[in-house]
Amino acid sequence: MNIQQRILDAQKPEAGFVPLLMGIVNVTPDSFSDGGMFLRPDAAIEHGVRLLDEGADIVDIGGQSTRPPGNDYGSGSQAVTTEEELQRVIPVIAGIAKLRPDATISIDTIKPQVAASALEAGAAIINDVSAGQHDPAIWEVAARANAPYILMHGHNPHHHRPAADFHYHDVVAHVAEWLAERIALARQAGVQQVVADCGIGFAKGFQENCELLRRHREFLALEVPLLVGASRKAFLGRILGGVPPTQRLFGTLAAHHVAVANGASIIRAHDVRAARDFFTVHATLSGLAVG
Repeated sequence: MNIQQRILDAQKPEAGFVPLLMGIVNVTPDSFSDGGMFLRPDAAIEHGVRLLDEGADIVDIGGQSTRPPGNDYGSGSQAVTTEEELQRVIPVIAGIAKLRPDATISIDTIKPQVAASALEAGAAIINDVSAGQHDPAIWEVAARANAPYILMHGHNPHHHRPAADFHYHDVVAHVAEWLAERIALARQAGVQQVVADCGIGFAKGFQENCELLRRHREFLALEVPLLVGASRKAFLGRILGGVPPTQRLFGTLAAHHVAVANGASIIRAHDVRAARDFFTVHATLSGLAVG
């Protein structure tokens, strides 16, 4: 990815590959794992800088939770107005950019207005979990700025439904086809740099999440960099016997290792230092290869 004249290598993993790490900064009161911890701008800025110091290649700033409805998270996240979302994220982006001018910042939003203002404030990547379903005008924002654009399967803000309502004959084939369609639409709108996220934990049940990771290398056929965000998610808690999000670090590392071994080149994580150490040591000792 070419980001403000800085090249981030998000190509297909080869032997000795260490993925790009995207650190999470949730400027929200209701995110499933750390809601409310970084709602104040100063706390969020401090956290973002700390993630950079821990080895984050990208810090992802979000002002609206995407917590899905269902047994694990209740009714899901609450809608946030454009004005409130801007008030949450812009001071944080500007603050991190001022302290760390070389930092690569992404804006986690589905709103074109927020994306545009974030790019002006210092962000360089748009992370749109709705993949343009909320408002396809976000593609025009990415195209004008030549900003890398991340699109994800599974979050449609117009149809907020629990995972139990979704059924797939073949979840990997379904998600791959859907992502291919959204990638094509984004490119038709002028977006040059696209990253795909299969959407672990969104509109999928426990078995579907596991299957997506087991067969993740099939998404390499999309011929775009692949991002995976499994950090602390509910399916890991289920595997581990019901432990809460803050006790899912080791399970998260295992899930992200499987993702990288199967083609992911960007990992979105809460615990950046642990992920950096894990992938650095693993790549040095044994190499990570996909074929």
